[in-house]
Amino acid sequence: MKMKLFSIALVFGLLAISCEKKNGAENSKENISQTSGNIKTEELKTEINGVTHRSFAAYNADLEGQLPVVFVLPEWWGLNDYAKKRVKQLAELGYYAVGVDYYGDQKVVNTPEEAQKLSSHFYEIPIDARRMFDAAKHQVSLQEKADYNKMAIIGYCFGGAQALNMGRISDDFKGVVSFHGNLKTGIRAKNNKVKYFVANGANDSFVSPEEIAAFKKEMDSAKINYQFVDYANSLHSFTNPDATEMGKKFNLKIAYNKEADEKSWNDMKKFLEEIFK
Repeated sequence: MKMKLFSIALVFGLLAISCEKKNGAENSKENISQTSGNIKTEELKTEINGVTHRSFAAYNADLEGQLPVVFVLPEWWGLNDYAKKRVKQLAELGYYAVGVDYYGDQKVVNTPEEAQKLSSHFYEIPIDARRMFDAAKHQVSLQEKADYNKMAIIGYCFGGAQALNMGRISDDFKGVVSFHGNLKTGIRAKNNKVKYFVANGANDSFVSPEEIAAFKKEMDSAKINYQFVDYANSLHSFTNPDATEMGKKFNLKIAYNKEADEKSWNDMKKFLEEIFK
């Protein structure tokens, strides 16, 4: 969703933080369920400032060796069933996939007002955004099945903007994918080692033509390898099957587009295959 709350402090805050125990983070792993087939799911717990964050991981237990890691950063609704579905889909593709729990205890909200209140925290206090993601990344580094040298991030809406920012400030990742995420966030790319794939709705009213032009200029100026695809007849949140109903309920210009959803997912699969060669 459209967020305009970034400030110059975001740049310095995000660069200043690292995820260590001295910041109050204590880590553990807890198996929580076994899905059908060979997909195993796990809960990766991290304690930060008295809040338990429960990221959701999945992988194919029958695959040998370490697996490339793909983080999934959810929409501003939180780590809901939709985000977990994407995690499992990535696991089915052969990745060690992790849905990051930004709000703690896998809290999910049901109204735009609640969503904006919680998600805006990570814009207004950007040091927490970096701490949150670094905590999840540290947990992944402890997992035997996860290949820490092969990592990528995908994100949706709020998560898409966060994913782009992680790519802008860190070269730990092979690539970043943003699905209908905002592009102008107050942070400029610091390196050109990370590849980008941006899946944008051609009719997304939350991402203006000026914002798109500025993003492309930023990428070109930094000599970054990126792909920017506009999906026809697509509004904001076009990958989420619940978007149309939510749009009507809250009078938001969001809607699901099955064709764009499937095409952008296939485009993402090709992108991940390429960066992990």
